Amino acid sequence: MANIYGYARVSTREQNEDRQLIALRGFPVREENIYLDKLSGRDFERPQYQRLLKRLRPGDLLVVSAIDRLGRNYEEIQNQWRLITKEKRADVVVLDMPLLDTREKGKDLTGTFVADLVLQILSYVAQTERENIRKRQAEGIAAARQRGVKFGRPRMRVPEEFARLAADWQGGRIGSRDAARRLGISQDTFLRWAHGR
Repeated sequence: MANIYGYARVSTREQNEDRQLIALRGFPVREENIYLDKLSGRDFERPQYQRLLKRLRPGDLLVVSAIDRLGRNYEEIQNQWRLITKEKRADVVVLDMPLLDTREKGKDLTGTFVADLVLQILSYVAQTERENIRKRQAEGIAAARQRGVKFGRPRMRVPEEFARLAADWQGGRIGSRDAARRLGISQDTFLRWAHGR
């Protein structure tokens, strides 16, 4: 008997996947057949997605709420779609795009053509949006730097006793690990300061 699986994805752990899960459960997809990744959609090396692929059998159905939840890389979306529908011989339903429902696809050539065309357009849009997000982030960071905003952790102040301990280290009277411990810093930080980096 064919199984119905659902796949949901959010890009970060802070994002909320509830909307996708509600849509998948409403299809209905059973809870134990829903796979969720909290990772970027730039590629398909996601643990839950890979587990799902291993479970898919001919005649099974994969349900996603939107094509960009599957991924955001134009070529990879096309490849995964072919893998699922041609190699695995499973069907796919994209809930927010009724034209992307392969259960009806095999019935006529026009339906297949329209579904393939829609998939190409949507996967192109998904990748373009990903590239635009990256570009906007880079522009925002550049503008913030021009305003004097500093990124990353603030530089640690070098403690007063560093000079004495560094001299002891250079004279071979103390090891770098012991000197770092006395200063309350990591050995790497001690060595970086000692070498003037």
